[in-house]
Amino acid sequence: MKILVTGGLGFIGSHTVVELQKEGYEVIIIDNLSNSESSVLEGITAITNQKPAFHQIDLRNKAAVDQFFDSHSDIAGIIHFAASKAVGESTKEPLFYYENNLFSLINILSAMKEHGLDKFIFSSSCTVYGQADSMPITEEAPVKKALSPYGNTKQIGEEIIADLSAVYPLQSILLRYFNPIGAHESGLIGESPLGVPYNLIPYITQTAIGKREYLSVYGDDYNTADGTCVRDYIHVIDLAKAHVCALKRLLKQQNTEQTEIFNIGNGKGYSVLELIQSFERVTGIKLNYKIEKRRLGDVDQAWADNTKSQQTLDWKPTQTLDDMLASAWKWEQKNK
Repeated sequence: MKILVTGGLGFIGSHTVVELQKEGYEVIIIDNLSNSESSVLEGITAITNQKPAFHQIDLRNKAAVDQFFDSHSDIAGIIHFAASKAVGESTKEPLFYYENNLFSLINILSAMKEHGLDKFIFSSSCTVYGQADSMPITEEAPVKKALSPYGNTKQIGEEIIADLSAVYPLQSILLRYFNPIGAHESGLIGESPLGVPYNLIPYITQTAIGKREYLSVYGDDYNTADGTCVRDYIHVIDLAKAHVCALKRLLKQQNTEQTEIFNIGNGKGYSVLELIQSFERVTGIKLNYKIEKRRLGDVDQAWADNTKSQQTLDWKPTQTLDDMLASAWKWEQKNK
């Protein structure tokens, strides 16, 4: 059974490809290598002893997308990761985020409709909740005005999918991630952003190994116990397995609605300073960090109620915060 994974050489995509191959799916990857490297393919192959098919395509190019689907009309399901994903970067480059994230989605959905394909999993985000009124956040929490262009692209993306589902029998699952971190236990694949990282964990590991002079902690005056942002961190492998569970649900036609929504998080909140303390505990390395002014787009706190995911998808997170950070550090050491 062929499964298309867009952005399949990226951080979350590559780990999901591994889990899909373990389950016996034939995986086809599309990636434009804008924030990934072709060497990730070697890591996937080394882990699974199976090399997935890879096509280097920019999904903003509608003609290229149509050409791909013309020769791959037997795809059973699509998992769509391909998007830019840094809140801070999106506030500086809003037009790029709208173009990249929305045009890619529209072109994929258009090709699916043209070729009669109907099984779709969308990589969404907890940013759609904005600063939620209460914790933990359930799927019934209202979607609020986005605090960043990145968050807005996820909101608009969900709306596009819902609007298409009203006129086309698209069966979709929207997975609202919280904060994926960590790396594969083999140390062969992990989070490796090109250039200066916008996400916290690679900045921590790069500071610890000496690539960065110090870690910037953006804000210590948030409405939290220690003043730093509180987030829900989920191991990337746990997140990848959630995609496999969601795919099985669609392929077995167990979904009860055309569009279903699930939170994918650990169900616990940790502050930035607690994260630093955990990293220092598992590695024995003292981090050099500085408190900087707040960034645009960051909410005070966000963590998931994952009850629905556990009950309906038959999925649950397995990794502790220490486990996640230890695996991220192993990845950094192996690939320094």
